[in-house]
Amino acid sequence: MNRHWQNWAGTESVAAARVAEPRSAEEVAACIGRAAGDGLRVKAVGSGHSFTGVAVTDGVRLDLGALDRLIDVTEDCLVTVGAGITLHRLNDLLWEHGLALTNLGDIDRQTLAGAVSTGTHGTGARFGGLATQIRGLELVLADGSRVRCSAGERPDLFAASRVGLGALGVITAVTLQVEPAYALHAREEPARLPDVLDTLDDLVDGNDHLDFYWFPHTDRVLTKRNNRVPVADGLRPVGRVRGWVDDELLSNRVFELANRVGRRAPALIPSVNQVSARALTAREYVDRSYRVFASRRTVRFREMEYAMPRASVADVLTAVDRWVRTHDERISFPVEVRFSAADDIWLSTAYDRDTAYVAVHQYHRTPYDTYFDAVEQIMTQAGGRPHWGKLHTLGADDLRPLYPRFDDFVRLRDGVDPAGLFANPYLNRVLGRPAS
Repeated sequence: MNRHWQNWAGTESVAAARVAEPRSAEEVAACIGRAAGDGLRVKAVGSGHSFTGVAVTDGVRLDLGALDRLIDVTEDCLVTVGAGITLHRLNDLLWEHGLALTNLGDIDRQTLAGAVSTGTHGTGARFGGLATQIRGLELVLADGSRVRCSAGERPDLFAASRVGLGALGVITAVTLQVEPAYALHAREEPARLPDVLDTLDDLVDGNDHLDFYWFPHTDRVLTKRNNRVPVADGLRPVGRVRGWVDDELLSNRVFELANRVGRRAPALIPSVNQVSARALTAREYVDRSYRVFASRRTVRFREMEYAMPRASVADVLTAVDRWVRTHDERISFPVEVRFSAADDIWLSTAYDRDTAYVAVHQYHRTPYDTYFDAVEQIMTQAGGRPHWGKLHTLGADDLRPLYPRFDDFVRLRDGVDPAGLFANPYLNRVLGRPAS
């Protein structure tokens, strides 16, 4: 078994002392007990789609891929699944049962446990992130005990572990509140950034799920409006040829080539962005909800994303645009903007406030530090909270004022894992070191 591990973006790599592939919660507990006895730290690792070191360990790496089965489906749309199931497999299983997730991010390659633990959110002003759909969790704690938590059973552990960063224990099963399967009517069309910002509240509130992509060095935007429709009304998916041209040829192959050209000749990037923005023309279609939410991405990149009060997003984007126009950095990737309802999860980036997300990217072979540092300053001045799975420089002292329940989370962490069995350098930075 290969002990070396690297995440999808290539920002983190490490060799573990050993790798385990438990097939049950009992085996997870046994692995944790052996690791503790050997003085090794433990991390459960999903599909590696976090850009940060949240899952890094040089101790025991737990691959939960075998915990991927559908455990239970109830008449009131409660579904229990193994924590190692990937979102794309979960979506297919739900559809077979006439069910669907209420909201979903735009990538579905992650494991369920990894996605919820780092705060994957999706978009939609009336909808919370993926973790808000959780109604129960099964975890194995540092002492090897198996516990369940929910709103009525160990509620503090439940409030913390829905976005738990892997710091509280290893999630082995998740119970989700899902809903009857539905389709999405997708409408994608180009626009101008000033027009979008001027009408932003109407766009956000007038659609179930809105996001948009702004191409730096231009004022061009691609808007995506997704609205719910009954499956019984019929599906009208993108045609095979149009889908291949838009989603594979242009969005992946040509975009990869454009980034390689931009890396060799940065001065061409503004012109390339103008062409790229014009190449993605308007289209409408109706398809299964999860097929509309998620897209296939093969171009590798580095990403930073901040969550901020929704009311500040126009000022933030204006400031980022101003910085791009007045500096020599060339940005080949679009900036993505999404929205989320407030929730009550202690370390959720949407805790207690309606939220806008601004994500910036850079091609994986291109330096990103100057651009990301400048945008991070703008985001933090707006009260932004960094996505736990994406690049940022904040530490515990910076994060504490941003989260009213931050110290409650840390106290709970110190109670269930006082020796830091699940700690690593990233968690030590963002949470502080364990108590003992």
